[in-house]
Amino acid sequence: MQNLAEPLQSLTLDPTPKGCSENPTSKEARAFSDILTWLILPIAVLNIISGEVQSYWEQPFAQPYFDNSTKREITATVGQSALLHCRVRNLGDRAVSWIRKRDLHILTVGILTYTNDQRFQSLHTEGSDEWTLRITSPQPRDSGTYECQVSMEPKISQAFRLNVVVSKAKILGNSELFIKSGSDINLTCVALQSPAPPSFIYWYKGGRVVNYSQRGGISVLTERQTKTSKLVIARAMPSDSGNYTCSPSSSDSASVVVHVINGEQPAAMQHGNSSANSILINNRSFSRRGRHLHRPGVLDLVGWLDHVGASKNLILSLTSSWVCWLLKSIGPLGGYGR
Repeated sequence: MQNLAEPLQSLTLDPTPKGCSENPTSKEARAFSDILTWLILPIAVLNIISGEVQSYWEQPFAQPYFDNSTKREITATVGQSALLHCRVRNLGDRAVSWIRKRDLHILTVGILTYTNDQRFQSLHTEGSDEWTLRITSPQPRDSGTYECQVSMEPKISQAFRLNVVVSKAKILGNSELFIKSGSDINLTCVALQSPAPPSFIYWYKGGRVVNYSQRGGISVLTERQTKTSKLVIARAMPSDSGNYTCSPSSSDSASVVVHVINGEQPAAMQHGNSSANSILINNRSFSRRGRHLHRPGVLDLVGWLDHVGASKNLILSLTSSWVCWLLKSIGPLGGYGR
């Protein structure tokens, strides 16, 4: 800080008028001098402090700078708008631009768009420090690095990473289910690669919403935080057969085909709560591994097929031997074997 003694020296008043000798006994003159000194002193101090404050704001850290509290890694789903928030302090009259890093293409300057792709737009509220790049209907090709840049010398910029993913729904289990009539249909759907919980998850049978079906015995439990939805149809009937679709708000849908078959005449059925490795053929249940599941004493399906294959080889071998014997037997009559 500047030395206060220098300005104060210039403020010292000489109470003795020029051409007159000093009168040391003049109390009134000295009192007047003291009053002027204490009146002017605060003004001088304020001027000095004002100069200090002005030089303070001219220092480098008062220049524009980025607020690092914003999110720099953004994940968006295809079809859902992506928002990149850039916050700049002390911007003044400088401009904020958004640059696509991979080709250094200028997308926006201020609130103006500088690209033919109108999906890109700069959002800004007057008086705020935030400049937002909005990408409408982003696609996986839009993934990459984007820079928020301030027009100053030297330029300063902040990088943002955008990941655009395809969110898909998945119904757990097989894509085709065989349910015994009277059993419950139990379907669970999960929204995969969804950056945020879906606003809703609807179930459809064909083109009809199952959630609000009048059938009765239908319950839908959706947990937004886990991004899952469970559909339960109690006491399934053959009329419940059809294509069931799970459709989250921000994900591609998934479908499963359900067959509800009467227990009296099953042709090929997967039990509602078992895996697809068990089938029921002609009222007898077998596993694909060849082991009989429910009826001991009944010929194993795969084992029987193996047995048939072995018998076929035996028959072919015997037939070949018999043909050779027959040719030898009739050879002399037909002129063979000479």
